[in-house]
Amino acid sequence: MSNYKISRVSAMHYVKMVIRALMFLGATALYIFKRITGKGVFLENSKALPFLLILIWIVYAIEMACRFFPSKLESPGCQKQFSRNFIPTESKEPKLQSPWRTFAVAAAWFALNGAIGVLYFTNIIDAGILILITLAYGVCDMICILFFCPFQTWIMKNRCCTTCRIFNWDHLMMFTPMIFMGGFYAVSLLSLAFLAWLVWEVCIMMYPERFWDKSNAALKCSECTDKLCTQYCQKLRK
Repeated sequence: MSNYKISRVSAMHYVKMVIRALMFLGATALYIFKRITGKGVFLENSKALPFLLILIWIVYAIEMACRFFPSKLESPGCQKQFSRNFIPTESKEPKLQSPWRTFAVAAAWFALNGAIGVLYFTNIIDAGILILITLAYGVCDMICILFFCPFQTWIMKNRCCTTCRIFNWDHLMMFTPMIFMGGFYAVSLLSLAFLAWLVWEVCIMMYPERFWDKSNAALKCSECTDKLCTQYCQKLRK
């Protein structure tokens, strides 16, 4: 273990987690200050345009835009739709993860955020809480990649993030609560996230061989650039 060096991709994950955590903590502090004092710059209603929404928009719009182009600094899990990351094998009939598993993830996510929507429209929570939930989702997304993913463990049953069928669902899932707010920033982020999801799903239908590790050698453990999964750590300990 003494010779282990964190990969560039892994380092980027940790940087993203720190940035997202700071955004969440900062926004939480601003929200609490607003609620206690009645003063501040936090969002008061869905039509307000505070600096917080602008900051969120800039950070995530840039991050999502990068998903449309191949990058060596991105996780291989979100790069397998690109032809440059396809190394064909002898297997010609790819077997993707069960559509029922992806449906189960979508159903669970809609149920969770449907409950959040009910709370919002019954005035139990406000637009500020929707933003905080969105930012919390962003932190949880990094936790799923770096430490533990309940979708992988309990539903999808995939080997790791590299082979994950729903990797590029992350931003669409992240911004789901903002659909209830409306407004330019929320709608534009959701639209960009939906476009990234749509491109991903179209590529899966057109090029399924790129998404299965038995037909795409680039998804094998030996080609991994993340170096985060349990299997890799076990090899290091030997």
